Amino acid sequence: MKNVNTIIETELAKLGRGIVATPDEDYLEKFSQANHGCNDFLLMQMSKQYGYKLALLAIREQLNTK
Repeated sequence: MKNVNTIIETELAKLGRGIVATPDEDYLEKFSQANHGCNDFLLMQMSKQYGYKLALLAIREQLNTK
């Protein structure tokens, strides 16, 4: 079985290479204010990817502190 940290790092690396880039919180806020309801599907996908990234980072942090 692969090391959990290796799996997390691999998944985090994939997030930057997708068709829809994984944003940070500031970008999501700016995008949602600027589009005024347009491109909601794109915003939804970006939000899901950002949530996934936050979850991976939280798990990595927990593993590294124990």
